[in-house]
Amino acid sequence: MLDQLINHTKEAFQSAFQSEADHLFLAPGRINIIGEHVDYSDGFVLPAAIDKYICFAVKKLEDSETCSFFAIDFNESFNFDVTRKQTPVSQLWVNYLLGVFNAVQERGKQIGGLQIAFSSTIPMGAGLSSSAALECGFAYILNEIFNLKLSKEDLALIGQQSEHTFVGVMCGIMDQFASVFGKEHQVIMLDCHSLEHQYFEANLDGYDLVLFDSCVKHTHLTSGYNDRRKDVDTGKKVLWKRFPETKKFRDFTVPMLDEVRTEMGERSYKRCLYILKEIERVKNAAKALSEGNVEYLGQLLLDTHSGLSKEFEVSCEELDFLVAETIKLEGVLGARMMGGGFGGCSINLIKTENVDAVAEKMSEIYKSNFDIQMKIYKVKISDGIKEFRENEMRI
Repeated sequence: MLDQLINHTKEAFQSAFQSEADHLFLAPGRINIIGEHVDYSDGFVLPAAIDKYICFAVKKLEDSETCSFFAIDFNESFNFDVTRKQTPVSQLWVNYLLGVFNAVQERGKQIGGLQIAFSSTIPMGAGLSSSAALECGFAYILNEIFNLKLSKEDLALIGQQSEHTFVGVMCGIMDQFASVFGKEHQVIMLDCHSLEHQYFEANLDGYDLVLFDSCVKHTHLTSGYNDRRKDVDTGKKVLWKRFPETKKFRDFTVPMLDEVRTEMGERSYKRCLYILKEIERVKNAAKALSEGNVEYLGQLLLDTHSGLSKEFEVSCEELDFLVAETIKLEGVLGARMMGGGFGGCSINLIKTENVDAVAEKMSEIYKSNFDIQMKIYKVKISDGIKEFRENEMRI
């Protein structure tokens, strides 16, 4: 599949620009194994880059001040003058790239002319961060081609800045960080505030991670997300009033939370309870993965889904159904909804030999109950953004 993506991108570049590309780059999507809605509460997340990519074919142009893009999957082109300051345009995919250029320009870096064609195997709208791959892939290309001497952390922050300023999405840093810092067969335990991180081996030992895309996205995602943040903020104020010496939210304990339960109200209590328990689950999941304790990891996934559904209340009927039914099937150790909530994918830990049977059965019963054709994505944990060399072994 990667061969097909690379060849398709190279051929499209040649057709669009009437010349051969000099470089090929791969920017991966990402999954988050565990750690939802904790990034804004001093928590940890556990993402990993995956083997779904945007492939960029690139040619540097000497004595040129034009950057030209061809978005193969949209059959759309865009050019801009690299000597000028850019502003957002009507084409959404372009804004991710212009935002990166703007962020690089603000850092006092200069770039020259480029031709870029790109195509993707990262499903759009499935919560696998195709946008972060696009932003950070372009930032990585600029850094490599023009020797900008930006750090990997800089590249992730530039991707995030692009999304904030040119796209208008106030995202966290996890997606960009995973795309840049990913390592094959390893997950990243990341503190989204300090950007301190450590790697853990992903010892899945005969089990695979498979995503079931519910193909629904309920409209109250944004309002629901904002409401949950308000609930958590209310709880935090009460906790810090009672325990002012506590430095970080993750340092509070469930007994401390219980002490102020009545004062903060049941809704804020449930939200904060979920977050404190989820922060511990992330740490336990990293340890379970590194030790190959897949049974415990599966249980942690189920516990997270229960918390997201009952305590944080960001699940939906379709995702609750997918998790409840999947876990009944042979070879399944765990499942949970993945992402912000109210739709999207479930992530499932399934014995390798049972993956096809489970996927077929779930596709059938999901279609029967909701009249929706579920999408299935088998994923492997992969390296972060890199230049692809023709003499490398294909993934």
